[in-house]
Amino acid sequence: MRKTTLLILFLCLTALAHGQRKSELLEQIDTLKSELRSAKDSLAKLQRVASANKAKATTLESQNAGLRDANATLLKNLNGFAEISNKNTETVNKALASLKEKEQQQKFITDTFSQNDSTAIVLLTKGKQTLGKDAKLGVSNGAIVIANSLSSLFGSDVGVSVGTDADEWLTRVAQLLNEAPERNVIIEGLNITGEFDLTLQQVAAVAAALIKNHGVAPERIRTLVKDGNFKEGINIRLAPSHRGFYDKVKENFKG
Repeated sequence: MRKTTLLILFLCLTALAHGQRKSELLEQIDTLKSELRSAKDSLAKLQRVASANKAKATTLESQNAGLRDANATLLKNLNGFAEISNKNTETVNKALASLKEKEQQQKFITDTFSQNDSTAIVLLTKGKQTLGKDAKLGVSNGAIVIANSLSSLFGSDVGVSVGTDADEWLTRVAQLLNEAPERNVIIEGLNITGEFDLTLQQVAAVAAALIKNHGVAPERIRTLVKDGNFKEGINIRLAPSHRGFYDKVKENFKG
């Protein structure tokens, strides 16, 4: 703009110096003014465009900064979700492993009981074959129960010495007992009179006969005397080893 003003001044001086006509000079001045206005308009437009572009750049920079913050937050959240997911997966895996272990332990117990029941059925069948079809045999809580009367064993209700016929019966009983050495032997005396001392002697006599005459291991035998509730006699129980079962469960449940 300053250059244009100087140019007009220069033309005026030049015109005066050369004697140029005033009309021509005015015409040139109008032309220069028109060019000056056009230049000013163009400059104003350029300034507006530059200002708009600057505003857009500022807006874009602000948006980019917002996007960067949002992306950083999203990445942080994703990392947090991944960590939580990993922990949840680990927790689920541990729970599944624990559940599987419990299922195996439960299966062990169930299989052990099933095995005891199966063994009891087998022993019951062998007992009938060994003792005869008239033998008093039964199953109670997984144990084989072999029953006999006091008169058959001792000749009378108050006898304490095992008779000859009874000793033959005990031979067959011992055969059955020795076929299941992992089971305990419980000799149970049933009394209805309250004379437990007598019943204890009778039980001890049966135990001694099995040990001395028929090779039953003494550590397997346990004696028991109790009220027979209107029943008397001697029961010989071939029962599962609860101690052995406990040891197996304890070993299986370790860890």
